[in-house]
Amino acid sequence: MVEIGPGEGALTFPLLQRIDPIHVIEVDRDLAERMRSHKGITVHEGDALEFDFAVFPPGMRLVGNLPYNISTPLLFHVAAFAPRVRDMHFMLQREVVERMVAAPSTPEYGRLSVALQARFAMQKLFTVAAGAFRPPPKVESAVVRLVPLEEQPDVPGLDEILRRAFSARRKTLRNALPQVDLAALGIDAGLRPENLTPADYLRIADSTRRLPKSD
Repeated sequence: MVEIGPGEGALTFPLLQRIDPIHVIEVDRDLAERMRSHKGITVHEGDALEFDFAVFPPGMRLVGNLPYNISTPLLFHVAAFAPRVRDMHFMLQREVVERMVAAPSTPEYGRLSVALQARFAMQKLFTVAAGAFRPPPKVESAVVRLVPLEEQPDVPGLDEILRRAFSARRKTLRNALPQVDLAALGIDAGLRPENLTPADYLRIADSTRRLPKSD
């Protein structure tokens, strides 16, 4: 069990009553030192955005109340370790969770949706009202479960394709991905990026493994 950003232990200590040991990743030096004084907690001091989760054995479980200001890049980072993960349970800003689980052709569907849905089966578990926190934030939160798909995509260019497509989501695919032979893939070039499924993007990425990176 690995917790990202334990803070003062609001989640850590209830977990410790059921699971021993727990590994925690904490960037704050003082909070990390405080955690070290508790039996059953192994502290990894550092930035979760740069942390190498491969140091843990396959089958790890990730949990955390992720910092809302870095939640999206952090999700992209941990997604890279999907083959080593049993499951993930995170609390995030509600709007972020809704983007994660969004269906194609909806306003919330975007780069984050595709990148995660290509690797995980996801479920929004419940909403957490702002009044559950002291002081209450200006946003609602939600808890989401991510379980890695049995077959993980082997297409290193997927994230680059998604970045190109959704940076121009108002354009048609013909203009957003001009280097891709969409007709050969049976994809309508007149569609917009949000109209394609994760499976469509996997096919595109697989067909463009040698596509040079843009500046």
